[in-house]
Amino acid sequence: MEQQRTILVTCALGVSQVLSQEIKEHGYLPLKVNPLSVELKGNLRDCMYLNLHLRTASKVLLLIKRFRAPHPDQLYQVISKIPWEDYLRTDGYICVTSFISNQFILDTRFGNQKVKDAIVDRIFSQKGKRPNSGPNRDESVVYLHWLNDDCHLYFDTSGETISKHGYRRIPFKAPLRESLAAALIKSTCWKPGMPLINPMAGSGTLAIEGALMAAGIAPGLLRTNFGFMHIRQYQADLWETLREEATRQITQEVTSEIIINDQSLEALRAAKKNAEWAGVTSFLKFQSGDFTKMEIPDPPGVIILNPEYGSRLGEVQQLTKTYQAIGDFFKSKCAGHWGYIFSGNPDLSKNIGLRTSRKMPFYNGKIECRLLEYELYKGSKKND
Repeated sequence: MEQQRTILVTCALGVSQVLSQEIKEHGYLPLKVNPLSVELKGNLRDCMYLNLHLRTASKVLLLIKRFRAPHPDQLYQVISKIPWEDYLRTDGYICVTSFISNQFILDTRFGNQKVKDAIVDRIFSQKGKRPNSGPNRDESVVYLHWLNDDCHLYFDTSGETISKHGYRRIPFKAPLRESLAAALIKSTCWKPGMPLINPMAGSGTLAIEGALMAAGIAPGLLRTNFGFMHIRQYQADLWETLREEATRQITQEVTSEIIINDQSLEALRAAKKNAEWAGVTSFLKFQSGDFTKMEIPDPPGVIILNPEYGSRLGEVQQLTKTYQAIGDFFKSKCAGHWGYIFSGNPDLSKNIGLRTSRKMPFYNGKIECRLLEYELYKGSKKND
Protein backbone atom coordinates (compact mmCIF):
# COMPACT_ATOMS: atom_id res chain seq x y z
CA MET A 1 0.00 0.00 0.00
CA GLU A 2 2.99 2.33 0.36
CA GLN A 3 3.64 2.71 -3.36
CA GLN A 4 2.37 5.88 -5.01
CA ARG A 5 -1.24 5.52 -6.11
CA THR A 6 -3.91 7.85 -7.41
CA ILE A 7 -5.67 9.69 -4.62
CA LEU A 8 -9.04 11.21 -5.52
CA VAL A 9 -10.22 13.90 -3.11
CA THR A 10 -13.91 14.62 -3.65
CA CYS A 11 -15.84 17.80 -2.86
CA ALA A 12 -19.14 19.57 -3.43
CA LEU A 13 -19.89 21.04 -6.84
CA GLY A 14 -18.21 24.43 -7.20
CA VAL A 15 -15.53 23.79 -4.56
CA SER A 16 -12.84 21.94 -6.55
CA GLN A 17 -10.71 25.02 -7.38
CA VAL A 18 -10.69 26.04 -3.71
CA LEU A 19 -9.87 22.45 -2.72
CA SER A 20 -7.04 22.32 -5.26
CA GLN A 21 -5.49 25.45 -3.75
CA GLU A 22 -5.88 24.02 -0.24
CA ILE A 23 -4.13 20.80 -1.33
CA LYS A 24 -1.24 22.90 -2.73
CA GLU A 25 -0.97 24.77 0.59
CA HIS A 26 -0.27 21.40 2.25
CA GLY A 27 2.60 20.68 -0.13
CA TYR A 28 0.86 18.33 -2.59
CA LEU A 29 0.67 18.67 -6.37
CA PRO A 30 -2.84 18.45 -7.83
CA LEU A 31 -2.57 16.57 -11.13
CA LYS A 32 -6.13 17.07 -12.33
CA VAL A 33 -8.99 19.27 -11.16
CA ASN A 34 -12.45 17.90 -11.97
CA PRO A 35 -15.83 19.50 -11.18
CA LEU A 36 -16.31 17.23 -8.14
CA SER A 37 -12.77 16.16 -7.25
CA VAL A 38 -9.03 16.74 -7.35
CA GLU A 39 -6.53 14.02 -8.30
CA LEU A 40 -3.02 13.64 -6.90
CA LYS A 41 -0.51 10.88 -6.14
CA GLY A 42 0.28 9.46 -2.73
CA ASN A 43 -0.03 6.55 -0.33
CA LEU A 44 -1.99 5.61 2.77
CA ARG A 45 0.03 7.97 4.97
CA ASP A 46 -0.89 10.85 2.64
CA CYS A 47 -4.55 9.85 2.86
CA MET A 48 -4.30 9.97 6.65
CA TYR A 49 -2.73 13.44 6.49
CA LEU A 50 -5.34 14.76 4.04
CA ASN A 51 -8.22 13.40 6.11
CA LEU A 52 -6.78 15.17 9.12
CA HIS A 53 -6.14 18.57 7.55
CA LEU A 54 -8.47 19.28 4.61
CA ARG A 55 -11.31 21.69 5.37
CA THR A 56 -13.10 21.82 2.00
CA ALA A 57 -13.11 18.12 1.03
CA SER A 58 -15.79 15.42 1.27
CA LYS A 59 -13.87 12.15 0.80
CA VAL A 60 -10.29 10.93 0.34
CA LEU A 61 -10.28 7.90 -1.97
CA LEU A 62 -7.21 5.70 -2.57
CA LEU A 63 -7.19 3.80 -5.88
CA ILE A 64 -7.03 0.01 -5.58
CA LYS A 65 -7.39 -0.87 -9.26
CA ARG A 66 -8.57 0.56 -12.57
CA PHE A 67 -9.89 -1.91 -15.14
CA ARG A 68 -12.41 -2.54 -17.91
CA ALA A 69 -15.60 -4.46 -17.15
CA PRO A 70 -18.17 -4.54 -19.94
CA HIS A 71 -20.46 -6.81 -17.86
CA PRO A 72 -21.15 -7.55 -14.15
CA ASP A 73 -19.59 -11.02 -14.53
CA GLN A 74 -16.25 -9.46 -15.56
CA LEU A 75 -16.58 -7.04 -12.64
CA TYR A 76 -16.84 -9.97 -10.23
CA GLN A 77 -13.98 -11.89 -11.88
CA VAL A 78 -11.50 -8.97 -11.70
CA ILE A 79 -12.39 -7.95 -8.14
CA SER A 80 -12.23 -11.53 -6.84
CA LYS A 81 -8.57 -11.75 -7.98
CA ILE A 82 -7.50 -8.80 -5.83
CA PRO A 83 -5.73 -10.03 -2.63
CA TRP A 84 -8.32 -8.62 -0.25
CA GLU A 85 -7.00 -10.81 2.55
CA ASP A 86 -3.92 -8.55 2.55
CA TYR A 87 -6.06 -5.43 3.05
CA LEU A 88 -9.10 -6.40 5.13
CA ARG A 89 -9.58 -8.38 8.34
CA THR A 90 -11.72 -11.51 8.41
CA ASP A 91 -13.37 -10.24 11.60
CA GLY A 92 -14.02 -6.80 10.11
CA TYR A 93 -17.00 -5.15 8.43
CA ILE A 94 -17.24 -3.92 4.83
CA CYS A 95 -19.49 -1.33 3.25
CA VAL A 96 -19.59 -0.95 -0.55
CA THR A 97 -20.75 2.32 -2.12
CA SER A 98 -20.75 3.29 -5.78
CA PHE A 99 -21.53 5.51 -8.71
CA ILE A 100 -22.64 3.33 -11.62
CA SER A 101 -23.83 4.40 -15.06
CA ASN A 102 -23.98 1.70 -17.73
CA GLN A 103 -26.49 -0.41 -19.64
CA PHE A 104 -26.32 -3.43 -17.31
CA ILE A 105 -26.95 -1.89 -13.89
CA LEU A 106 -30.25 -0.15 -13.29
CA ASP A 107 -30.00 -0.34 -9.51
CA THR A 108 -26.62 0.46 -7.90
CA ARG A 109 -27.45 -2.00 -5.09
CA PHE A 110 -26.93 -4.84 -7.58
CA GLY A 111 -23.48 -3.50 -8.47
CA ASN A 112 -22.62 -3.04 -4.80
CA GLN A 113 -23.69 -6.63 -4.13
CA LYS A 114 -21.42 -7.92 -6.92
CA VAL A 115 -18.44 -6.06 -5.44
CA LYS A 116 -19.23 -7.25 -1.92
CA ASP A 117 -19.62 -10.87 -3.06
CA ALA A 118 -16.29 -10.77 -4.90
CA ILE A 119 -14.50 -9.39 -1.83
CA VAL A 120 -15.93 -11.76 0.78
CA ASP A 121 -15.71 -14.81 -1.52
CA ARG A 122 -12.02 -14.07 -2.08
CA ILE A 123 -11.32 -13.67 1.64
CA PHE A 124 -13.27 -16.85 2.46
CA SER A 125 -11.35 -18.83 -0.17
CA GLN A 126 -8.04 -17.69 1.36
CA LYS A 127 -8.85 -17.57 5.08
CA GLY A 128 -11.90 -19.82 5.58
CA LYS A 129 -13.82 -16.90 7.16
CA ARG A 130 -15.71 -14.02 5.69
CA PRO A 131 -16.12 -10.48 7.10
CA ASN A 132 -19.55 -9.03 7.75
CA SER A 133 -20.98 -6.42 5.39
CA GLY A 134 -23.76 -3.86 5.28
CA PRO A 135 -24.59 -0.14 4.89
CA ASN A 136 -22.68 1.29 7.86
CA ARG A 137 -19.62 3.36 6.94
CA ASP A 138 -17.88 3.19 10.30
CA GLU A 139 -15.33 0.52 9.30
CA SER A 140 -13.89 -0.50 5.89
CA VAL A 141 -15.51 1.25 2.93
CA VAL A 142 -14.89 0.31 -0.72
CA TYR A 143 -16.09 2.66 -3.46
CA LEU A 144 -16.73 1.70 -7.10
CA HIS A 145 -16.93 4.25 -9.91
CA TRP A 146 -18.22 2.39 -12.99
CA LEU A 147 -18.97 4.48 -16.08
CA ASN A 148 -19.83 2.47 -19.22
CA ASP A 149 -17.08 -0.20 -19.08
CA ASP A 150 -14.48 1.86 -17.18
CA CYS A 151 -14.10 0.85 -13.52
CA HIS A 152 -12.21 2.60 -10.74
CA LEU A 153 -12.14 0.78 -7.41
CA TYR A 154 -11.08 2.72 -4.32
CA PHE A 155 -10.68 2.44 -0.59
CA ASP A 156 -12.74 5.24 0.92
CA THR A 157 -10.20 6.23 3.55
CA SER A 158 -12.61 8.75 5.09
CA GLY A 159 -15.51 6.42 5.82
CA GLU A 160 -18.12 8.92 6.93
CA THR A 161 -17.74 12.16 4.97
CA ILE A 162 -15.16 14.66 6.22
CA SER A 163 -17.31 17.55 4.95
CA LYS A 164 -18.78 17.47 8.49
CA HIS A 165 -16.15 18.68 10.93
CA GLY A 166 -17.60 17.09 14.04
CA TYR A 167 -18.54 20.10 16.15
CA ARG A 168 -22.02 20.98 14.94
CA ARG A 169 -24.23 19.22 17.46
CA ILE A 170 -27.00 21.86 17.21
CA PRO A 171 -27.55 22.78 13.53
CA PHE A 172 -30.42 25.37 13.86
CA LYS A 173 -32.58 25.73 10.75
CA ALA A 174 -30.81 25.07 7.39
CA PRO A 175 -27.11 25.50 8.15
CA LEU A 176 -24.24 25.49 5.69
CA ARG A 177 -22.23 22.29 5.47
CA GLU A 178 -18.92 22.90 7.25
CA SER A 179 -16.78 22.19 4.15
CA LEU A 180 -18.81 24.70 2.11
CA ALA A 181 -18.50 27.32 4.87
CA ALA A 182 -14.72 26.78 4.87
CA ALA A 183 -14.62 27.10 1.06
CA LEU A 184 -16.55 30.38 1.26
CA ILE A 185 -14.19 31.82 3.87
CA LYS A 186 -11.19 30.73 1.79
CA SER A 187 -12.71 32.47 -1.26
CA THR A 188 -12.92 35.84 0.48
CA CYS A 189 -10.09 38.31 1.06
CA TRP A 190 -9.92 37.29 4.73
CA LYS A 191 -6.67 36.16 6.27
CA PRO A 192 -5.99 35.30 9.93
CA GLY A 193 -5.29 38.54 11.77
CA MET A 194 -8.09 40.44 10.01
CA PRO A 195 -11.52 41.04 11.58
CA LEU A 196 -14.19 38.55 10.47
CA ILE A 197 -17.77 39.61 11.10
CA ASN A 198 -20.79 37.33 10.65
CA PRO A 199 -23.82 39.58 11.29
CA MET A 200 -26.55 36.97 10.65
CA ALA A 201 -24.73 33.96 12.07
CA GLY A 202 -27.40 31.32 12.59
CA SER A 203 -25.62 28.35 14.16
CA GLY A 204 -22.28 30.09 13.61
CA THR A 205 -20.67 27.79 11.02
CA LEU A 206 -18.96 30.54 8.97
CA ALA A 207 -17.41 32.24 12.00
CA ILE A 208 -16.45 28.93 13.64
CA GLU A 209 -14.66 27.81 10.46
CA GLY A 210 -12.80 31.12 10.43
CA ALA A 211 -11.81 30.63 14.07
CA LEU A 212 -10.56 27.09 13.36
CA MET A 213 -8.38 28.52 10.57
CA ALA A 214 -7.12 31.39 12.74
CA ALA A 215 -6.19 28.98 15.55
CA GLY A 216 -4.67 26.42 13.16
CA ILE A 217 -6.97 23.63 14.40
CA ALA A 218 -7.06 20.79 11.87
CA PRO A 219 -10.69 19.66 11.39
CA GLY A 220 -9.78 15.96 11.62
CA LEU A 221 -8.60 16.42 15.21
CA LEU A 222 -12.26 16.52 16.21
CA ARG A 223 -12.89 13.01 14.85
CA THR A 224 -12.02 9.63 16.33
CA ASN A 225 -12.83 7.24 13.47
CA PHE A 226 -11.85 7.12 9.79
CA GLY A 227 -12.07 4.47 7.10
CA PHE A 228 -8.28 4.11 6.90
CA MET A 229 -8.21 2.81 10.48
CA HIS A 230 -9.84 -0.43 9.29
CA ILE A 231 -7.31 -1.28 6.56
CA ARG A 232 -4.64 -3.80 7.60
CA GLN A 233 -1.81 -1.42 6.59
CA TYR A 234 -3.02 1.20 9.06
CA GLN A 235 -0.32 2.19 11.56
CA ALA A 236 -1.80 3.59 14.76
CA ASP A 237 1.58 5.02 15.85
CA LEU A 238 1.92 6.93 12.56
CA TRP A 239 -1.59 8.36 13.00
CA GLU A 240 -0.72 9.43 16.53
CA THR A 241 2.41 11.17 15.20
CA LEU A 242 0.35 13.05 12.59
CA ARG A 243 -2.14 14.09 15.28
CA GLU A 244 0.66 15.28 17.57
CA GLU A 245 2.20 17.34 14.74
CA ALA A 246 -1.20 18.90 14.00
CA THR A 247 -1.78 19.63 17.70
CA ARG A 248 1.56 21.47 17.91
CA GLN A 249 0.39 23.79 15.11
CA ILE A 250 -2.53 25.08 17.20
CA THR A 251 -2.05 28.62 18.51
CA GLN A 252 -3.86 30.39 21.34
CA GLU A 253 -2.62 33.74 20.04
CA VAL A 254 -5.51 34.46 17.67
CA THR A 255 -5.35 38.13 16.74
CA SER A 256 -8.43 38.13 14.51
CA GLU A 257 -11.53 39.77 15.98
CA ILE A 258 -14.22 37.26 15.01
CA ILE A 259 -17.78 38.37 15.73
CA ILE A 260 -20.91 36.22 15.72
CA ASN A 261 -24.17 38.16 15.78
CA ASP A 262 -27.77 37.05 15.46
CA GLN A 263 -31.12 38.49 16.41
CA SER A 264 -32.29 35.06 17.59
CA LEU A 265 -31.19 34.08 21.09
CA GLU A 266 -31.91 30.46 20.15
CA ALA A 267 -29.48 30.73 17.23
CA LEU A 268 -26.82 32.25 19.48
CA ARG A 269 -27.23 29.45 22.01
CA ALA A 270 -26.70 26.94 19.20
CA ALA A 271 -23.66 28.87 17.93
CA LYS A 272 -22.11 28.99 21.43
CA LYS A 273 -22.62 25.26 21.91
CA ASN A 274 -21.10 24.48 18.49
CA ALA A 275 -18.14 26.80 19.19
CA GLU A 276 -17.61 25.01 22.50
CA TRP A 277 -17.49 21.60 20.74
CA ALA A 278 -15.03 23.07 18.20
CA GLY A 279 -12.80 24.42 20.96
CA VAL A 280 -12.89 28.03 19.70
CA THR A 281 -15.24 29.79 22.14
CA SER A 282 -12.44 31.99 23.52
CA PHE A 283 -11.64 33.28 20.02
CA LEU A 284 -15.19 34.47 19.28
CA LYS A 285 -17.20 37.50 20.35
CA PHE A 286 -20.93 36.83 20.60
CA GLN A 287 -23.48 39.62 20.12
CA SER A 288 -27.25 39.65 19.92
CA GLY A 289 -29.51 42.10 18.13
CA ASP A 290 -30.38 43.66 14.80
CA PHE A 291 -27.31 43.46 12.55
CA THR A 292 -27.90 47.02 11.31
CA LYS A 293 -27.08 48.33 14.79
CA MET A 294 -23.78 46.43 15.15
CA GLU A 295 -20.55 48.19 16.02
CA ILE A 296 -18.02 47.20 13.34
CA PRO A 297 -14.28 47.02 14.19
CA ASP A 298 -11.76 49.11 12.30
CA PRO A 299 -11.06 48.04 8.71
CA PRO A 300 -9.86 46.29 6.72
CA GLY A 301 -11.86 43.18 7.55
CA VAL A 302 -14.39 40.83 6.02
CA ILE A 303 -18.13 40.96 6.67
CA ILE A 304 -19.95 37.86 5.41
CA LEU A 305 -23.66 37.09 5.45
CA ASN A 306 -25.69 34.08 4.38
CA PRO A 307 -29.26 35.43 4.31
CA GLU A 308 -32.23 33.23 3.51
CA TYR A 309 -33.05 32.78 -0.19
CA GLY A 310 -36.85 32.57 0.02
CA SER A 311 -38.99 29.93 -1.68
CA ARG A 312 -42.49 31.38 -1.38
CA LEU A 313 -43.82 34.75 -2.55
CA GLY A 314 -44.51 36.07 0.94
CA GLU A 315 -40.99 35.14 2.06
CA VAL A 316 -39.41 36.81 -0.97
CA GLN A 317 -41.34 40.03 -0.34
CA GLN A 318 -40.19 40.09 3.27
CA LEU A 319 -36.61 39.21 2.31
CA THR A 320 -36.49 42.07 -0.19
CA LYS A 321 -36.41 44.40 2.82
CA THR A 322 -33.68 42.30 4.44
CA TYR A 323 -31.45 42.47 1.37
CA GLN A 324 -32.04 46.22 1.06
CA ALA A 325 -31.10 46.57 4.73
CA ILE A 326 -27.87 44.64 4.10
CA GLY A 327 -26.98 47.07 1.31
CA ASP A 328 -27.70 50.06 3.54
CA PHE A 329 -25.66 48.46 6.35
CA PHE A 330 -22.70 47.96 4.00
CA LYS A 331 -22.90 51.58 2.82
CA SER A 332 -23.42 53.24 6.19
CA LYS A 333 -21.25 51.17 8.55
CA CYS A 334 -18.77 49.05 6.62
CA ALA A 335 -16.67 51.44 4.56
CA GLY A 336 -13.10 50.18 4.15
CA HIS A 337 -14.09 46.54 4.63
CA TRP A 338 -14.86 43.76 2.17
CA GLY A 339 -18.49 42.66 2.13
CA TYR A 340 -19.73 39.24 1.02
CA ILE A 341 -23.23 37.86 0.49
CA PHE A 342 -23.82 34.16 -0.12
CA SER A 343 -27.21 33.77 -1.76
CA GLY A 344 -29.16 31.40 -3.97
CA ASN A 345 -31.59 34.07 -5.15
CA PRO A 346 -30.12 36.43 -7.79
CA ASP A 347 -33.26 38.59 -7.90
CA LEU A 348 -33.09 39.24 -4.18
CA SER A 349 -29.37 39.96 -4.41
CA LYS A 350 -30.06 42.88 -6.76
CA ASN A 351 -31.64 44.66 -3.78
CA ILE A 352 -28.19 45.05 -2.19
CA GLY A 353 -27.82 48.03 -4.53
CA LEU A 354 -24.02 47.91 -4.79
CA ARG A 355 -21.70 46.94 -7.59
CA THR A 356 -20.04 43.54 -7.13
CA SER A 357 -16.31 43.16 -7.67
CA ARG A 358 -16.61 39.37 -8.02
CA LYS A 359 -19.36 36.75 -8.36
CA MET A 360 -18.19 33.25 -7.40
CA PRO A 361 -20.42 30.25 -8.22
CA PHE A 362 -21.10 27.57 -5.59
CA TYR A 363 -23.85 25.10 -4.79
CA ASN A 364 -25.62 24.78 -1.45
CA GLY A 365 -26.95 21.25 -1.87
CA LYS A 366 -28.76 21.42 -5.20
CA ILE A 367 -29.29 25.19 -5.09
CA GLU A 368 -27.05 27.19 -7.42
CA CYS A 369 -25.65 30.09 -5.42
CA ARG A 370 -23.22 32.96 -5.74
CA LEU A 371 -20.74 34.39 -3.30
CA LEU A 372 -20.94 38.10 -4.10
CA GLU A 373 -18.00 40.32 -3.21
CA TYR A 374 -18.28 44.06 -2.56
CA GLU A 375 -15.31 46.36 -2.09
CA LEU A 376 -16.88 48.85 0.30
CA TYR A 377 -15.59 52.33 -0.46
CA LYS A 378 -17.30 55.32 1.05
CA GLY A 379 -20.08 56.34 -1.31
CA SER A 380 -20.07 53.05 -3.26
CA LYS A 381 -21.76 53.34 -6.61
CA LYS A 382 -24.95 51.49 -7.35
CA ASN A 383 -25.22 48.91 -10.11
CA ASP A 384 -25.82 50.41 -13.49
